[in-house]
This record gives sequence, C-alpha cells and structure tokens, in this order.
Amino acid sequence: MTINYDPFSEAARKDPFPSYRELRDEAPAYWCENTSAWIISRYEDVHRVLTEWESFSSDAMSSAILGIPPGVDPMKDPHARQQLSALADAMPFSLQEFAGSTTLITADGPKHLRMRNIANRGFSPRQISAWEDRVRSIVSELTDKLRSESSFDLVSDFTVPLPMTVIIEMLGVEPEYRHEFKRWSDGIIAGATGSGRAAGTATGGFAQAMGDMSRYLADVAEQRRAEPRDDLISLLVQSQSEDRAEIETLSSIDLVLFGLVLLVAGNETTTNLLGNTCNALLDHPEQLAQAQSDPNLVPGLIEESLRFESPVQFVFRRATHDVEIAGTKIPKNSFVAALIGSANRDEREFEDPDVFDIRRKSQGHLAFGFGNHYCMGSHLARLEARISLEALVHELPQLERREPTVEYIDSYLVRGPSRLELVRKTAVG
Repeated sequence: MTINYDPFSEAARKDPFPSYRELRDEAPAYWCENTSAWIISRYEDVHRVLTEWESFSSDAMSSAILGIPPGVDPMKDPHARQQLSALADAMPFSLQEFAGSTTLITADGPKHLRMRNIANRGFSPRQISAWEDRVRSIVSELTDKLRSESSFDLVSDFTVPLPMTVIIEMLGVEPEYRHEFKRWSDGIIAGATGSGRAAGTATGGFAQAMGDMSRYLADVAEQRRAEPRDDLISLLVQSQSEDRAEIETLSSIDLVLFGLVLLVAGNETTTNLLGNTCNALLDHPEQLAQAQSDPNLVPGLIEESLRFESPVQFVFRRATHDVEIAGTKIPKNSFVAALIGSANRDEREFEDPDVFDIRRKSQGHLAFGFGNHYCMGSHLARLEARISLEALVHELPQLERREPTVEYIDSYLVRGPSRLELVRKTAVG
C-alpha cells in the first residue's frame, strides 16, 4: 500500500483519522518529505517519544513557535525567510535573543524542571481549586446569555470567553485586553500552524501578533517588578528574586515567552476541548442523554472527548542519538512528529477506538502529553470543562447545528471547531 500522508494538507485538517489508521497499520514510523520529519503513530511508540526526553528533545518545538516547522531551512525556504524578517521587525527584542531563550514546551532536563517548578506555584491542584467559584460564576453568566438567544455560535459565545477570561485573570491582564489577547492568540496559531503559513500569506499577521503580545507582556512584567500584585505574572517576577539559580534561568525574554505560552495554550486547549466535546455529543445523542441523566458521567465524558478528538494532535521532538522505533532506524538529529491524535485512536490500546463512549475507561490517553511535559494546565482545563459541561449537557438536547458540516480551525497542530453555530429546534425554519 502506498501512503501519502501530509499533516499540512486540507484532507488531514478536515478528518485525519483514516490516515492515522493507515499509518498505524502500514507505516508506524513514516518518513514525511513535506515535513522533513518521521511520523510516529502507534500508542506505544508515541508514549515512548513523550517519555524519553533524553532521546527525544523538546527543543524541536523552538522553530514551530516561530512558525517554521522543524526540518525547514530558513536559508532555503523563502516563506521561512519572510517569516523571520517580519518577526525581526515586529518583536521588541532581537531574534537571536528570542531563539536563545527557552520556554516550558522547548526545555529539557533540569532547566525545564526549574521553570516548571516556578510555574507550578500557580497551577497546583490546590491553587486551581480556589478558582472553582469564579469559573462557576463565568459559566453561569455565559449560559444565561445563551438561553436568551434562539441562535448563537457556541465557540465565540462560550468556549472562547470562558478560558480566555480565566487565564487573563490568573495572569493579571486587564479585562479590556481580553479581545486583544484572543486576536493575538488566533494570529499566532494561524500564522504558526495554519495553511497560510505554508502558502506564505500569514507572515505579517503572525509577526504583528507576536510583537504586540510580547511588548504588552514585557511592559506588564516591568510593572509587576515595581508593584507586585496577586497574579501569576507577579509570581513569575518574584521567583526571579528568590533564588539565584532561577535568576539565571528566567531572563526577561523567558518571562515574556512564559506568558505567551500560557496565554495561547490556556486559551486554545480548553476552547477546543469544549468545542470537540459538544460537537461529539451532538453527533451521539444517546451519549448526550446518558450525560444529561447522570452528572457523575461528566468526568468520564471529558476524558473520552480528550481521547476521541485530542485538542493537540501532535508534537515535534528531535532524536538526540540514533534510535529505533517500530523497527525503523531514526538517525540522530532527525525530527519526529509524535501523533497524539493517532495514539489515542490506536486499537492496540483502546478497544473500538473510533466509537465515542463516555463510559469507556479512557485513562492512559495522551491528550495532555506524558512524562516531564505533561500539561501543566490539565487541572484547570478539567475544572473548566467539568463545570461547563454540567451546564451544557442540559442545553444541548434543545439545540442543533445550523449547518450539517463543521469547519475546523486552520491549524495542522491543534484541532477544534472554528465555529459551532447552533439554533433552538423550535426556531428552525
């Protein structure tokens, strides 16, 4: 069988799952010319890539943050050169400084541990539990607004404003900047991982979004050094003055990138988790009926949704030495794309993986990663999803999609509906 898998293709964006099964069955370690990376698709192998950081370095994500997929040479690729040039003009610091800095998603070993220990002070289960009342208040407000409308877009009216409001309040961003941060986040996701990146048409918007967000975060960090508040940015700034090792680890640029990653990840992951879950429930009314009748099923619903349609479909890694995966030699310094979305549909790990079953024992899914880079915001995402779905499972039975097809976010990396327009059944026609 000839396989022609391209994660940047329109077909992969619309429905990647048939290709994932083909890869798992026929080429579990597949060389993809278009990405200059080895595509790893089986659960056992993806789990290994995510776990063995000594063999698979996260520094491969560094170029992806710049909107340049690993394996693309900026000296040979005109779009990549355009991207770097636009970033150089837009950013408040040099690209050399930017490239030399490290984020939570690109660091390995002791440096990653030090950075994570700092950020964990704001994301411990205890800290996240303290946000439950505020999350309930936001969900109640958004749900009341939906009930007053005969039609609405669940994405723009619910799944975006909830996590965006929470993460900017955690960071200490002024409420009036919420829409700006959503615009910047969308520009970064589309410019770094969308079709416009491949076509060279998203360069300007991506660079401008990166520059605007970075300047804002740099200014806020300076303000918090002078006048600390009870927020996460103040916590990161104060950490620098508490431990000399951390002073050497977190530069001003590191702080900006810290905030940038938290804002984009904190926005996208929960937005897509909620959008994917509601979409799956509309496709499976029998599962919706079960969740509606028994609130105790909501946590299982969340885990099954994370498995069934993971918000992040894959991550890049770099092989630090020659390594064998699925009987195939991966040479040193090769880039590897670990397909989380495929691993979570692997029939070798999950029985009937293409069936959406909220009573399934979905534990062990890789939607939040695994090992050292297990998603720091997983507790927050689950809290927001649980409170939201406890409300939404009672609203969805009265709703249906305005259009039969769902348009997904323009991204090869993250997956979720870009819009989910719903109408009340009595209002149809």
